[in-house]
Amino acid sequence: KSKAILVPFTTAIKHELPEFIEIAGVTCLFRFDRDDHWTFETCQSSVQNHLVESFLERDVPGLIVFTSGSTGKPKGILQDCERVMRKFVEERPGWRTVLFLMLDHFGGFNTLLSTFAYGGTAVCLPDRGSESVCRIIQQSKATLLPTTPTFINLLIASRCYKDFDLSSVKLITYGTEVMPSSTLEKVRGIFPNATIKQTYGLSELGVLRSKSESDDSVWVKIGGDGFETKIVDNILWVRSEANMVGYLNAPNPFNEEGWMCTGDYVEVRGEYMHIQGRQSEMINVGGQKVFPAEIENVLLEADNIQEVTVVGIQHPVMGKVVKAIITLNEPEEQFQLAERLRGHCLARMARYKVPVKYEIVNAGEQHSLRFKKIRKEILP
Repeated sequence: KSKAILVPFTTAIKHELPEFIEIAGVTCLFRFDRDDHWTFETCQSSVQNHLVESFLERDVPGLIVFTSGSTGKPKGILQDCERVMRKFVEERPGWRTVLFLMLDHFGGFNTLLSTFAYGGTAVCLPDRGSESVCRIIQQSKATLLPTTPTFINLLIASRCYKDFDLSSVKLITYGTEVMPSSTLEKVRGIFPNATIKQTYGLSELGVLRSKSESDDSVWVKIGGDGFETKIVDNILWVRSEANMVGYLNAPNPFNEEGWMCTGDYVEVRGEYMHIQGRQSEMINVGGQKVFPAEIENVLLEADNIQEVTVVGIQHPVMGKVVKAIITLNEPEEQFQLAERLRGHCLARMARYKVPVKYEIVNAGEQHSLRFKKIRKEILP
């Protein structure tokens, strides 16, 4: 049936599920368990969404996904599946792909579509832990791993990759957040046969074609058929033929000419750009621009650092200053850690970029922080 809209959910959003069902106007709900048993129930929404109703009249398949809510309340995004599928018309080689990215996000759904469109094999995971991913790669001889810098850092810290044969992986793609250069160097050692490629996309625009300058470079060229890009005051704007139909619960983000401001602050070098982070992530320290990713990259080079998240905190004189939230490999006294990291940073960056406050958290808390595309402002 083409006159239908798919709304994928995972157990990760079980607390938000009633709200999402209401926003999307879900009428039929299928639930599947780990043993492939399923149930069906009908739903009745109290909200009539005119965007959904008018789309259903077109008699084409649709898709609704929700943003992460990193800039506020999660937004429901309606996509035209015919638009999304146009880029899969040309023939390409199929991959044995690990379905690491969540299927209720556009990146994960796009991975699934491209795998099937090109005649590849989708490799499912029992969970997204480092050991499970490594085991599945070895068992299935997977050739493509789409992932995130956060997971790569967790994999490096776990060291479980040493217990598995990961030589089958020929391509690693990463996106959703900035990749620290230090992490990029380490991942090449873990996957010696893999090409490493940075991807770029937004649920509102689709996934753009991308080309990394090299395996060890954070510089990337993006665009391709159906996409246009421009830089305005160091901010990336994109116009796409695969634009979403619209938000279900938020204003239209496109201007009159169809351009969308991504909010990503970029540095440009010829055809390539370096995505430094979201403009909203930028920390204004006494008028100086500071991007968390740069400081995180320096801190990750220090000894005994498993993971780090950098945020801005209020300061009565400077406006904001830098705070580093640290996860350690081994226990260390906080005062000693702060002194050691302060010296490490002062030798590598300007004084105003050096964190003035350090907090030690466990890996679970850090994992939650790092999966947010835009870091929340944290008050002292």
